[in-house]
Amino acid sequence: MKHILIIGYVWPEPKSSAAGSRMLELVQLLLAMNCRVTFASAAALSEHRFDLSAIGVTEKSIALNCSSFDEFVRELQPDAVLFDRFFTEEQFGWRVAQQCPTALRILDTEDLHSLRQARQQLLKATQKMAVDEKARQSVSPVRATAAELYAQMCTSDMAQREVAAIFRCDLSLMISEVEMDLLQHYFSVPAALLFYCPFLSQPAINAAGVPDFSARQHFVTIGNFRHEPNWDSVLWLKHQLWPLIRTQFVNAGVAAPELHIYGAYPPPKATQLHNPKEGFHIKGWAVDAHAVMQNARVCLAPLRFGAGIKGKLMDAMHSGTPSVTTTIGSESMSGGLAWCGAVADSADEFARAALELYQQPSLWQEKQQQGFNILRDYFYRCDYTALLQQRLRTLEENIATERQANFIGQMLRHHQHKSTQYMAQWIEAKNRHQ
Repeated sequence: MKHILIIGYVWPEPKSSAAGSRMLELVQLLLAMNCRVTFASAAALSEHRFDLSAIGVTEKSIALNCSSFDEFVRELQPDAVLFDRFFTEEQFGWRVAQQCPTALRILDTEDLHSLRQARQQLLKATQKMAVDEKARQSVSPVRATAAELYAQMCTSDMAQREVAAIFRCDLSLMISEVEMDLLQHYFSVPAALLFYCPFLSQPAINAAGVPDFSARQHFVTIGNFRHEPNWDSVLWLKHQLWPLIRTQFVNAGVAAPELHIYGAYPPPKATQLHNPKEGFHIKGWAVDAHAVMQNARVCLAPLRFGAGIKGKLMDAMHSGTPSVTTTIGSESMSGGLAWCGAVADSADEFARAALELYQQPSLWQEKQQQGFNILRDYFYRCDYTALLQQRLRTLEENIATERQANFIGQMLRHHQHKSTQYMAQWIEAKNRHQ
């Protein structure tokens, strides 16, 4: 592959989100393969976006529902197109197939959006039974089996849209083994269409290079406020978890530490929660997430819904910072190895685990080492960069055969051309006459 077009849902912000870091990793991999890379997006240029032009990537602003993209991609004639999340495949996949039929079509799923939505809906259903707002925000995460999640996903059109995009593409990059199993066993997605690729870069694991227990203080949580699971976790912390944690310290006769909450794009409703008297500090965007994490003694990640790999927990492991999270937070994050902290789904257990980790140096050091073990023995057990390069070469060499084996994908592309294409053309014509 000589020329790769990446169509971004947003411009990558590696310092704002795990998705931004992931996209930058993919860009750097393609550059290392001596590919010419063009990155196009219909999103507005963002404040914290990475300057792709500085590393030799051509940047291009494109428009939704506009035939100008057809002209652009027809002239570009890329050897492969990488779609950033299934939304971009829906918008531009049919145009790519028309103008560049031989180009590989690759989907980077980031995480399974329909799985995250299903968990959110299960949480909301439980919250509806709460008697008041405080009780609503104190609901624990809903534990659901794969079969129950599949049943919930099937009630929404998002799963149909997302799985259809996976079938239409030649390859989908996955970061979660749980999500791969769900797609194969419940949605009948062939294994050949999926490629497990959690992380491409493997930073050095340096236990000696991070501050020790005595050099750290306070709790920390971090995450883009625009990501709904992150905002929900802040609400759970504010209304139930943090008051419980502070009470645990008071009952133990110890001065309560602070909770520092970092994340890009905090809305007014988030900054209004800032309350130094309660030790609840909304800090906003972190210039250096690793520095913030290394200075904290314990990371809190009370995720009540979500999917994929959680960037905050990866940062915590690299920083040698033990964490307290939920079953959903730890999903696909350890491969069955001992967790680098504690996993708790009830508020009382969560608060008790936070206190123990914060106060016990020997337990803290044990959990720090377990985080390094997870990085080394689970996430970095394979050279995913080399494996992905080989899979892309094989795909390029056998594209006709692989597409022929994916009849469902051919069928979905045929019908998508008729529905999405006509809708986009209608919107374009409507916009032209306004």
